[in-house]
Amino acid sequence: MDLSNLQPAAGSKQSDNFRRGRGHGSGNGKTAGKGHKGQKARSGAPRPGFEGGQMPLYRRLPKRGFTNRNSLEIVGINLKALESFEDGSVITIDSLIESGIVKNPKDGVKILGNGELTKKLTVKANAFSAKAQEKIEALGGTCEVI
Repeated sequence: MDLSNLQPAAGSKQSDNFRRGRGHGSGNGKTAGKGHKGQKARSGAPRPGFEGGQMPLYRRLPKRGFTNRNSLEIVGINLKALESFEDGSVITIDSLIESGIVKNPKDGVKILGNGELTKKLTVKANAFSAKAQEKIEALGGTCEVI
């Protein structure tokens, strides 16, 4: 028994296309799961977050800042992560994904200078820190901005 074998008990899962209000024999007839009377049992029930005319919480709380639509989410990779590649290899974003160093490159990959590098590598990435570029080129490697 391990995590890959786990599954819900037989009969415990039900489908989402359950037909409500189709008589007593269906097991969900009459009130169709809405209980007896009250505002939530009727059509036109209020939207989520409605507080009966009281100023709702999302309007009472102060609003701060904004989200810049043009901001980029760059993934940073340290030099010590590139140590797993062979000497003289060409490193691209695709090769970083294949090796499992980067899972989701989002808007780009930047190589950072933390850690030591002992191999000559050709690295192709969206950006390089000054320290990382200095360390890669000191070993005879090259940095290509894509």
